[in-house]
Amino acid sequence: MRDGSLPGVHGRVRPLTLLGDPVLHAPCEEVTDFGPELARLVEDLFATMYAARGVGLAANQVGVPLRVFVYDCPDDEDVRHLGHVVNPRLVETDGVVVRGPEGCLSLPGLEAGTERHDHAVVEGRTATGEPVTVHGTGFFARCLQHECDHLEGRVYADRLTGWRRRRLTRQARRASWSGRDRVKRAEQAEQVEREG
Repeated sequence: MRDGSLPGVHGRVRPLTLLGDPVLHAPCEEVTDFGPELARLVEDLFATMYAARGVGLAANQVGVPLRVFVYDCPDDEDVRHLGHVVNPRLVETDGVVVRGPEGCLSLPGLEAGTERHDHAVVEGRTATGEPVTVHGTGFFARCLQHECDHLEGRVYADRLTGWRRRRLTRQARRASWSGRDRVKRAEQAEQVEREG
């Protein structure tokens, strides 16, 4: 946070990429330039996340295939966690596996019970290149795992199986934001990945 201001106040709200967009289904690239463009991207991610009323947002969700995400997320004790991570690595997940409701700004209005560990540790850098380690429990651990998945080219729907997956796929096809072609492309990309 610069000058004590909230992150995102100097950013611009960018359009969100939605399920089926190829940028959501490919691993993101490492950030190598820690200059002003990265700082602007982080500000834009915060502005976009707040405008969409989310708790986390990855760069590929605004069409930028770089390994960056932001968060403003409570844990299960209602402690607020606010920050960003550049080139994150999910270095630890442990504790019990909990199936809880999970949504995504790239699948607006939908959610499904998704299994996640209740503790996660992410290591990476800040926008200025300083090392950072983020520990999360409960809902915040879910957020960290969710955002790291995005940067690997996965959405939470990819973690679902059986009837939960079928139900979410049907809901996505019927959603007002979804073109049938978009969802069909996502399903085809997923099938190619499984077979490849």
